[in-house]
Amino acid sequence: MSDTNSENDVLGPPSLKKIKNNEQNENGVDDIQLELKDFIPVKILNNNTNRKTVCIQGTYKDKTGVALVLLEKNAFKEEDLDNKGYFSEDTKLRTFFKNDIYGNFECFPLPEINEGKSEQDRVIYDNKCEREGFVLVPDLKWDGLTKETLYLLAIVRQRGIKSLRDLNETHLPLLKRVRDEGKKTIYSKYKVSGSQLRVYLHYQPSFYHLHIHFTYLRHEAPGIYAEKSHLLDTVINNIEMMGNYYKKATLPFTIREMDTIFNVYETNGHVERIKTDK
Repeated sequence: MSDTNSENDVLGPPSLKKIKNNEQNENGVDDIQLELKDFIPVKILNNNTNRKTVCIQGTYKDKTGVALVLLEKNAFKEEDLDNKGYFSEDTKLRTFFKNDIYGNFECFPLPEINEGKSEQDRVIYDNKCEREGFVLVPDLKWDGLTKETLYLLAIVRQRGIKSLRDLNETHLPLLKRVRDEGKKTIYSKYKVSGSQLRVYLHYQPSFYHLHIHFTYLRHEAPGIYAEKSHLLDTVINNIEMMGNYYKKATLPFTIREMDTIFNVYETNGHVERIKTDK
């Protein structure tokens, strides 16, 4: 086989031609003669916001065939997690926003939001109807900027609806309003269409005043799985078929030993701690 530097080489198709390269990177792996500046992105195949990886389909300039680029952010190095690394005097802390809406939510924040005493600049949308109204605010886990991790909460104004169990046919107008106006508002402000949103309720919820989650479909947010999450469209459909569906339905769910509700169930003999052999 002739050397790739020979002027007498007959070049085959680029997709079949292997380029010999003796240069190695710092890990001892041969570098390929490709540069990211020549990559033309076509489609994002996967964007995993938990694992911090993204897979992009595209092509390279002056080359045939499809290329896939997989990007992954490095994990934090443990040796940097001390006062000489991230916590050194050279590290600067920048505040994105302050939030006092959620801190003691179960006790008092909803009245504060309703009466204008909390951070109104954090409220994305406010329907003041006492029966069908709600406020839409960014979830504490979202920075309010990154579309790929978009996460908002719709908190209803109507009192007395603690969870999914309390919903019946009288709440259908409220649920549909939250769904429709929430999607419309999110598209208007963030340009994320309703078809790209996951809209759901948790059971058991993190606090017992009805709230509904809006997340970007590609974002694997905590609590989106079957043992925790109930899609709003499914909830509406179930209630339309049977008004008292959620009074009668069996709703499996998982809880952690650290959850307050675990102690309640344990005290009443419904669950027990798993004993591990020492």
